[in-house]
Amino acid sequence: MLGYYILIGGIALVSWLVSNQLKQKFKKYSQVHLRNGMSGKEIAEKMLSDNGIYDVEVISTPGQLTDHYNPKNKTVNLSEAVYSQRNAAAAAVAAHECGHAVQHAQAYSALQMRSALVPVVSVTSGMSQWLVIGGLVLGAAAGMGMGFWIAVAGLVFMGFATLFSFITLPVEYDASNRALAWLKNKNMLSQEEYSGAEDALKWAARTYLVAAIGALASLLYWALQIFGGRD
Repeated sequence: MLGYYILIGGIALVSWLVSNQLKQKFKKYSQVHLRNGMSGKEIAEKMLSDNGIYDVEVISTPGQLTDHYNPKNKTVNLSEAVYSQRNAAAAAVAAHECGHAVQHAQAYSALQMRSALVPVVSVTSGMSQWLVIGGLVLGAAAGMGMGFWIAVAGLVFMGFATLFSFITLPVEYDASNRALAWLKNKNMLSQEEYSGAEDALKWAARTYLVAAIGALASLLYWALQIFGGRD
C-alpha cells in the first residue's frame, strides 16, 4: 500500500501544480481586456449563432472555473468570472464551452461515447477501489478464489473510469480547437488577446491530461497487485 500512497501523492502534487498554474493563467489573462468590449456571454451567443445553433441558452452559474456545457438541457453554463467579464480569459472559456455545444449539434463521436459512459461511470467509480481492496483482503485471508474475482470486478469498474478519462481528452482538445479556430477566423481577438486565450486553453487541457494519466497509473498499479501475486 505504501507504493500506492506514493503514486497517489505524486499524481496529486502534479495535479495541484497544473491546476494552480491554470488559475494563475486565468488571473493573468483576465487583465487582458478585449478591444471589442464583448462579455463572455456575448462571445458565447455569437459563436453559437455563427454555427447555426439557436436552441442553446447561455446562463450564469456560481463559482470559479465551474464553466460547462450541459447537453441534457442544452445550456452553456458560464461562471460569474466569465459570464459578464470582457477579457481574453473569459473569451477563451466561453468559446470553449460553445465548442462542446457545436460538438453536440454535429454529433461528434467522442462526445457521444463519453455521454454514453456517464451513467456507467457514475455507478461504478464510487465502488471500484473498495471492491479491489476488499477482494485483495478477502483473497489474502481465505485464499484467492472469490476474493480474486471480486478484485477483478473492481478493476473492470476502474477501467471504465480510466476509459472515460481518456475519451475526455479528444473531447476537450477538440472543443478548444473549435473555439480558437472560430476566434481567429472571425477576428474576434487581437493578436495579444488570442495568444492569451490560446495559452489559457492549453493549460486547461493539461488538467484533463494529468487526470487521465493518473487514472491509468492507478489502474495499472491495482492490476499488478491483483495479478502479480498469481502463479
